[in-house]
Amino acid sequence: MSTRLQSSFAVALMLAALVGSPRAQTAATPLELAVEAYESGDLKTAARSFTALSAKRDPLGDYNLAMMHLRAELPKPNPREAKRLLERAAAKGLVRAELALGQLYEQGVLGKPELAASTVWYARAAEHGSVDGQVALATAYYLGRGAPLDMKQAARWFREAAIGGDVGAQYLLASMYETGLGLPADLRLARYWYDIAARNGDEAAPSKLIDIDRRLALEPTT
Repeated sequence: MSTRLQSSFAVALMLAALVGSPRAQTAATPLELAVEAYESGDLKTAARSFTALSAKRDPLGDYNLAMMHLRAELPKPNPREAKRLLERAAAKGLVRAELALGQLYEQGVLGKPELAASTVWYARAAEHGSVDGQVALATAYYLGRGAPLDMKQAARWFREAAIGGDVGAQYLLASMYETGLGLPADLRLARYWYDIAARNGDEAAPSKLIDIDRRLALEPTT
C-alpha cells in the first residue's frame, strides 16, 4: 500500500501516546490498549481489539480495522470491507475516514482510480477542517483532475490549507497571488505567503522573496 494510505494510520498512532502517560492514573481504554498492541507489533491482539471495537460501531475501531485491511496486516485483508468500515466511520463524523476514502478512490484500491468519487470525499474532509483534504481538493481544481478546472476554487482551498499550516499550500497560494491565477494579482500578499513558506522551511521561497522585494522596490510610490 502507498505511503499516503499508510500515513492515514497516524491518528491511531497519535492516540498511542496517551497510553501510560502521566496525564492520569486511570486505566487505559480499550482503544488505547489496541493501539499499544499495534505499536508493539502485536498485530493479532490489535486486530482482535479493533474488531471488538468495530463490532460496537466505534468509529476509531472501524477506522483502524479498515487501515489494517488496507495495509494487508490481517490474515485475509479485504479492501471492500475496509471501504465499508471507512464509510461507517465517516457517517459518524470521523474526518480521517473521509480523507482515507478519498485516497482509496484516487489510488484505485478497489480497481481503477475513480477521481470524481475521490474528490467527493476530499471535499467532505476539507469542509470538516482536514488540511490534507483541503490540499487534495485544491489540487483537484488546480489540475482539473477529478473536478472541473477552477482556479478560484483552487485558490480558496489552497488558502484554507495555507492557514492550516501546509507549507506547499503556502507556496502555491503565494504563486497564485504573484501571477493573478484564480485571484487578483497582489505582490504584497504574494510576499506575505512566500515569507511564511520560507519560515516554515520551503527551499524555493527565499529566492522568491528576493525577487518579489526587487519588484516591489521598482513600483512607483504614491
